[in-house]
Amino acid sequence: MEIKYLLAFGCSLVLTLLVMPKLIPFLHKIKFGQSVRKEGPKSHMAKTGTPTMGGIVFVLVPILVMAILNYKAFLTPEMLIVVFAYLGYALIGFIDDFLIVVKKNNDGLKPSMKFLMQSVLAVIFYFAYTQIAKTTIQIPVLHMTLELGFLYFILIFFMFTCESNAVNLTDGLDGLCAGTSLIAVAPFVIFALLQKNNDLAMFLLAVSGALLGYLRFNIHPAKIFMGDTGSLAIGGLLAASAMILKQEILLVLIGGVFVMELLSVVIQVTSFKATGKRVFRMSPLHHHFELGGMKETNVVLMFWCIGLIFAVVGLWLGVL
Repeated sequence: MEIKYLLAFGCSLVLTLLVMPKLIPFLHKIKFGQSVRKEGPKSHMAKTGTPTMGGIVFVLVPILVMAILNYKAFLTPEMLIVVFAYLGYALIGFIDDFLIVVKKNNDGLKPSMKFLMQSVLAVIFYFAYTQIAKTTIQIPVLHMTLELGFLYFILIFFMFTCESNAVNLTDGLDGLCAGTSLIAVAPFVIFALLQKNNDLAMFLLAVSGALLGYLRFNIHPAKIFMGDTGSLAIGGLLAASAMILKQEILLVLIGGVFVMELLSVVIQVTSFKATGKRVFRMSPLHHHFELGGMKETNVVLMFWCIGLIFAVVGLWLGVL
């Protein structure tokens, strides 16, 4: 691996490790603390007041590192889409987090407004991408391409909206979202390297370094949370990377943990509305295991392992 890739990862890691100890007390001082939803596990009430919006660090640090090490990367249409997807969804999350902090409750953006903003970005990125690429997808293993035409719009729309929301739902336990996100990003780094998309590989490595640095402060007991600022950004990044690298199908598998979390909420809500009964003790899925008696750290470790299996299988299918 070339030195520039290691530099991108290392610089992001070190810079994040230096910034976080300064940011945490600052967020404490200005009272930018997490508001824990009352419906959640009672044990989580102790987390109320923990600084949030930590995702702003692993969003901005990789971009700063790339601007210093390889600013020309941002001049390509593909990289502009990826970076603006990362920043765009982070901005939606930041607005949501800011409203929650100001109101001192868990009511941020209205769900309809939040979804509308996510949808607008998805449409923009679809039209931007289809100006430079075809509306085809690659079928893993079979080495075939399939022309979707207008159906590609529907695919991209759901990729961005569902992925960003799915990652957001996963951000419920200390270290859970950051760890599974770090694992999910890794296969796309390798896909980018194999396709000689060096700029994207370098950027994803910079994001990985920043995520690892953030995780140092987010593992149990968490000193800071990423907030929607971070989780929506990661979802947008994964969707954009999969689109650029033509790994749209494998995104579902590589992001398997996020899919599980999203489906658990859909199943729970559908079941309760239809029958008045719940399928899980609580959704998203990680709360089901937590309320079943598992320690928070054990639930996180289990989900990390599941995420690793999904990532390895997805990578294997992608390189066959």
